Amino acid sequence: MIIVLGYQGRNENHGRIFIDAEIVWIRGIRKILSWRPRVVYFPNFTSVEACQQIIEMAKPKLEPSKLALRKGETAESTKDTRTSSGTFISASGDKSGILDMLERKIAKVTMIPRSHGEKFNILKYEVGQKYDSHYDAFNPDEYGTVKSQRIASFLLYLSNVEAGGETMFPYEGGLHIDTDYDYRKCIGLKVKPRQGDGLLFYSLLLNGKIDKTSLHGSCPVIKGEKWVATKWIDDKEQ
Repeated sequence: MIIVLGYQGRNENHGRIFIDAEIVWIRGIRKILSWRPRVVYFPNFTSVEACQQIIEMAKPKLEPSKLALRKGETAESTKDTRTSSGTFISASGDKSGILDMLERKIAKVTMIPRSHGEKFNILKYEVGQKYDSHYDAFNPDEYGTVKSQRIASFLLYLSNVEAGGETMFPYEGGLHIDTDYDYRKCIGLKVKPRQGDGLLFYSLLLNGKIDKTSLHGSCPVIKGEKWVATKWIDDKEQ
């Protein structure tokens, strides 16, 4: 059921658009969760069966997740920042065709060619595991020169999580951005994983600069486990 909180008119191409501040439904296909950062939610983006097949595909290949290190950082100094396990799988390496289908679908909803997407990063979070708040885009002042920049990220939730494991945006709407925020805290806009649902957010503003409100993280899993497939989308072909 959709609760209509405000009506702002009719769009001839898409039917009614219901608006309440930061929540927009367009025929139930997608839900805008935030404009700062731009975060879009896609219920039932793929099937439960597809999610299970991706999990089984990734299980034998899992390794401790790694970080792109900033200047002055080491693997030792950042070992508690990201504690999941994961693997990278390309659509071309998937004989089932599921990842190919998902790439095409992601390209369609983002309107960015699939050739700009990195390999799928399939991640598993067990109880207590998390990813502290971070940016997906690379700040040249911190990382040096990069070959391409991440425009957006698409998360496909492959499992339900009994408790915890939310995707968080602590600076959503500009909140906490001028405070001494503890990057380990799970605050702000939180999206609870639901199997088969997708989440798209943009790391860059329209002027190409990094959106400071796109800071995000994965809250610790409290009960159960979390599986997610991440597709990073870049400004250049991969």
